[in-house]
Amino acid sequence: MPALSCCVDAAVPPPSPYAFAGWDTTLPVPLSPTTTAAAAVNGAAWSPDHSALLYRVDGWGAPYFTVNSNGNVAVRPYGADTLAHEEIDLLKVVKKASDPKASGGLGLQLPLVVRFPDVLKNRLESLQSSFEFAVQSQGYQSHYQGVYPVKCNQDKFVVEDIVKFGSGFRFGLEAGSKPELLLAMSCLCNGSPDALLICNGFKDVEYISLALVARKLQLNTVIVLEQEEELDIVINVSEKLGIRPVIGLRAKLRTKHSGHFGSTSGEKGKFGLTTMQILRVVKKLQQYEMLDCLQLLHFHIGSQIPSTSLLADGVSEAAQIYSELVRLGAGMRVIDIGGGLGIDYDGSKSQDSDVSVAYTLQEYASAVVESVRLVCDRKGVNHPIICSESGRAIVSHHSILVFQAVSASSHDSSPPALSVGLQYFVEQLADEALIDYQNLSAAAIRGERETCLLYADKLKQRCVEQFKEGSIGIEQLAAVDDLCEVVSKAVGVPDPIHTYHVNVSVFTSIPDFWGIQQLFPILPIHRLDETPSVRGILSDLTCDSDGKIDKFIGGESSLPLHKLEGNGGGECAPYYLGMFLGGAYEEALGGVHNLFGGPSVVRVSQSDGPHSFAVTRAMPGPSCGDVLRVMHHEPELMFQTLKHRVEEYADDGDVKSNVSIINGLASCFNNMPYLAAAETCRLTTAGGGGSGNYCDDDSIASSDGAEDEQWSYLQWI
Repeated sequence: MPALSCCVDAAVPPPSPYAFAGWDTTLPVPLSPTTTAAAAVNGAAWSPDHSALLYRVDGWGAPYFTVNSNGNVAVRPYGADTLAHEEIDLLKVVKKASDPKASGGLGLQLPLVVRFPDVLKNRLESLQSSFEFAVQSQGYQSHYQGVYPVKCNQDKFVVEDIVKFGSGFRFGLEAGSKPELLLAMSCLCNGSPDALLICNGFKDVEYISLALVARKLQLNTVIVLEQEEELDIVINVSEKLGIRPVIGLRAKLRTKHSGHFGSTSGEKGKFGLTTMQILRVVKKLQQYEMLDCLQLLHFHIGSQIPSTSLLADGVSEAAQIYSELVRLGAGMRVIDIGGGLGIDYDGSKSQDSDVSVAYTLQEYASAVVESVRLVCDRKGVNHPIICSESGRAIVSHHSILVFQAVSASSHDSSPPALSVGLQYFVEQLADEALIDYQNLSAAAIRGERETCLLYADKLKQRCVEQFKEGSIGIEQLAAVDDLCEVVSKAVGVPDPIHTYHVNVSVFTSIPDFWGIQQLFPILPIHRLDETPSVRGILSDLTCDSDGKIDKFIGGESSLPLHKLEGNGGGECAPYYLGMFLGGAYEEALGGVHNLFGGPSVVRVSQSDGPHSFAVTRAMPGPSCGDVLRVMHHEPELMFQTLKHRVEEYADDGDVKSNVSIINGLASCFNNMPYLAAAETCRLTTAGGGGSGNYCDDDSIASSDGAEDEQWSYLQWI
């Protein structure tokens, strides 16, 4: 029986578009349904501009992200006002953070969150200037005064930056729990005295007492009633403390949007008071002669409001309620439109998607101001202060998660060599499988591609059944797998989707993808001047089948990627991917599934140095010991137990080896749980220093007392 390859060689070359005998593997493959990107692949040499188009960088990334001439993602810290020499090459930042200290790096382990305070400042200023323009252009008789909801990202430096950057325009904070309120109170002591401190969420006596104490401390605190019952607590506690409160109430609007993020809005929303409850609150405040304390109306249509038409509808409804409260005698001053200012995660600028919005910052602000102004003018009501709680829009852009692909499923472009001799393989086939092989061979000679695939599949299924019955061995089963791949390659069937194994936990660092299928822009941060030759999905480190990313922006089920390159030492050369627009919620929601802790973090500011940036703070991610302690284990005692075990069962004649094992165990407790380079493992390399990752450069500001937090396991030896 002739081998299939001989049959293929004997066949008459098939007509286009099939690539059977003359299949050219050097041609780039169109990787996107976007016709322009496909045309760029087929018609010109690949360039960074083609990558920017393929990954939609100019859509979701403007004005903060671009692809530079080196094929790397670049950050524009001042948005549209960033000059060419001020752009920051993200790959250089990652190299600075992750390179060993001996090479001038900071020795941090990936995954890595890179924060850009300059971007955060620009987002805050852009939001403020958009509302200021709307106020001035429309002749609005009051002003805008926003707050940041700390639940979006409670990181100390993020919150402190927002208070500092926003102090010039009275920017405040919103809290939804007692620890968030304590955080906000502390931070606002260094902010503007006029900045609002909005107290949302469910409340008990202690929460309301804290809020009233904040008012006594001259913080501009407003207690927002989420439930009617909270009013009784406010009245009682304020009387006991002798502190007159400023009260707001959250209204349940009829306006509702239908997407995932609209589930908390409408009459059946989780929070807020109905019109009947609002009237009862007004009546009770009148009875206690406290109606002047009611000064703020709050509402929330839902996150990611898709269009300004829906926004205007909701704001107009709320402005009507505000005007009615004024008519009833309340001392109204502020209308708080809540969150909802969306961002464009996929660059489509569409109102029909949960991951996009069909407006700009300026269009959003103008719609809000106009809606409030029209209603108040019609009702003869003074224009209120406009407040918003736009957390997602403020913090999403300033933070980038960078992680590394460590391996990938391998599918070579050239047909594989059969694992055993083809003649031997054929001789082992049972009668029915032999007939399938003969039919496959005949179809190959005739050049019938679809028939080849049909008989190859039938042959494979029969051999699988024979293997399950024990009729053939694993060598024969491997041979039929190889043969079927030969057929697929020869016929021109596209390579299957590759699986790239990435050094990150979806559950810890991208929990919204797992929980609600939230999509984020993900792309390589370098090699963007090269044609991406494969498509792949991303599989994380966890032992969980849900630990993967197989949906991407643009409705894609795979991501264009580059083949991993070797570094000459048996490992892949670094291939870095970035997840963008994840600065809101992801860090706060992440857990410790499989005991993978959070990533390392660096803060990077634009500077006039040779690389246009300076790392102002570097913090390693939680160690194995840290995440064990989260689950109430005691790493120090665990180490002692293992140390005694080594002394009991290890080689008594090799003291040096035993000490090396003990040192290695101590190092494992101190290291991060993520994959690391082989040379960092102290269980296989004797000696070496500790794993302290805090930078000690004079130009770098490390965490206070960081070195003291490293466990001194070695002193117990």
